[in-house]
Amino acid sequence: GKSTLLNVISGITAVDSGKVTIAGTEIASMAEVVRDQFRAERIGIVFQTFNLLPAFSALENVLLGMSFSRKKPSRDRAKELLALVGLEHRLHHHPRQMSVGEQQRVAVARALANQPRLLLADEPTGNLDTQTAAGIFKLFRRFNH
Repeated sequence: GKSTLLNVISGITAVDSGKVTIAGTEIASMAEVVRDQFRAERIGIVFQTFNLLPAFSALENVLLGMSFSRKKPSRDRAKELLALVGLEHRLHHHPRQMSVGEQQRVAVARALANQPRLLLADEPTGNLDTQTAAGIFKLFRRFNH
């Protein structure tokens, strides 16, 4: 139920009835391409299964998240975000070369890449130790201001 709700709120899953309104914008009635652009520019999502591309490095996965926005992807910003989640030493590692916790932190960096107005996170710290989880929540609060 929780993952489905996040997918509905983000516009990934269409609703059969009712409305989904984000920051005064009703997204359920948008054309799919418009909804996709809205999501890319205004919503960051940390999926429970991370959804990282296995053939891409950590850096490339974050850059890919940026590529759906109208802004030009920034390698410097992607590196900065990976450093903020403690992965500056894993930029060129692929998901299979990282622990589950490291993969989760790449997913967090990707979700923050476009400076979203709304961040949806499905178990964002479920695979992290207490100290790293606290750091992720601190990062979320930082981006909330």
